[in-house]
Amino acid sequence: MTNQVLLVPYDPGWPRRFDEERRVLAAVFAGTEAVIEHVGSTAVPGLGSKPVIDVMVGIPALTVVEDRIPALEAVGYEYVREYEAQLPERRYFRKPRLGPRTFHVHCVVKESDSWLRHLAFRDYLRAHPEAAAAYYRLKEDLATRVTKEEYTEAKRPFIEQVLASAAKSPNP
Repeated sequence: MTNQVLLVPYDPGWPRRFDEERRVLAAVFAGTEAVIEHVGSTAVPGLGSKPVIDVMVGIPALTVVEDRIPALEAVGYEYVREYEAQLPERRYFRKPRLGPRTFHVHCVVKESDSWLRHLAFRDYLRAHPEAAAAYYRLKEDLATRVTKEEYTEAKRPFIEQVLASAAKSPNP
């Protein structure tokens, strides 16, 4: 069933794959003050996930990434403009253009709400293995009963709960 979420156990090679792709992206964003972060479940040691590396690029302004769309396409990324209707503060890319995706790149303004929330969620799960385990149990349950389209929205209450805990925590 192509509309079902595929989860896999944690792959210890994910950080290495991120580092390799970070070098590719660093070349594209050279000279821009971009900060490239590994986010999402693949960035949390031990946490199972969809087998796609999520990368967040923090930039001073969206025009920085917009000027580099041809360069991102040249290194194999597809620019997905239609998602801007839902998230106008983000520019989204995926790689490869066809077939199973291996990378999703989310470009946002550094220190924006999106930037801070993604990092806070990742850092909290890294520091709290019990929360990461609960998140994986939720994802496993959702993967058996909701579609890909419903999956992200169904995780939202848990994510908001973790972000509230992160905001109260003196350390992530």
